[in-house]
Amino acid sequence: MVAKPEIVWGNTYGEYNGSRITDYKPSDDIGKELYSPNKEFETATTELSPFYKEIHDFILARLGHPVIRVELTEFQVKTAIDEAVQRMSYHAPVWTKQYAVFKTQPGENVYELPQYIADNLTYVIYKKTLLSIQAQAGTLEFDYFIKYFQDAHLFSDFSVGEFYILQMHLEMVRKILSQEGSWDVMNGRFLQVTPTPVIEDYCILEYRALDSNTIHYAYKSWIKRFALACSKEILGQIRGKFKTLPGPGGGSQLNGDLLMQQATQEKEQLIQELLSELEEPPLITTF
Repeated sequence: MVAKPEIVWGNTYGEYNGSRITDYKPSDDIGKELYSPNKEFETATTELSPFYKEIHDFILARLGHPVIRVELTEFQVKTAIDEAVQRMSYHAPVWTKQYAVFKTQPGENVYELPQYIADNLTYVIYKKTLLSIQAQAGTLEFDYFIKYFQDAHLFSDFSVGEFYILQMHLEMVRKILSQEGSWDVMNGRFLQVTPTPVIEDYCILEYRALDSNTIHYAYKSWIKRFALACSKEILGQIRGKFKTLPGPGGGSQLNGDLLMQQATQEKEQLIQELLSELEEPPLITTF
């Protein structure tokens, strides 16, 4: 039997103060195909969201519209924006982090997740009661194992390799000695938690979702430039069908090959910029 989780503390990607998993539909206008619970591939575009419209107008302006005719449909531009949004969502998991919490049911260990959460799930906190101690009165609780290593001065002259090995060791020790459960996603839709809950408990879902209301201008700029490069690639393929258009004086030369070359170079540069400047370094996200 598969249970449908009921949210109890809210969904950070929902409206103010959260919302319920079972009745919430993402209202954000970035990549509805990525986050909508009833997503369907669109073959036509009737109206662009405000976020997409801003990038759509930016792309057309940079390609010369309205001075120069741009042979791109609205849907073709939208697919270019979708590709840029998907790239950004995948490479920037830290600042796109969202949380949802639901209550587990006794005897049920399989739960059907909303598709927009299952597709972007990064971690599940289930029965995570770490073996920890109170460091001092009035201070935050410290992880017992981390505190032990700090008190023993084992963090001096620490290399990156040793840091990752320590993280792997701590994760294994926590699973053996603490009450942290394990989890897995089945068929891209169902969350299975282990051990099976015997009482009502809480399960915290961590997933990624872009929010147009809070996205930093630097990340929006990257999406605009990458979508522009993707649009150049599409336009280059269209214009590359014909090298020359017939007309007076020998006709007009099309720049399809040049656009394809520019698109390839710009996409490579932007991906490198994303990895080296915009994406969170692994050391920071792991710690």
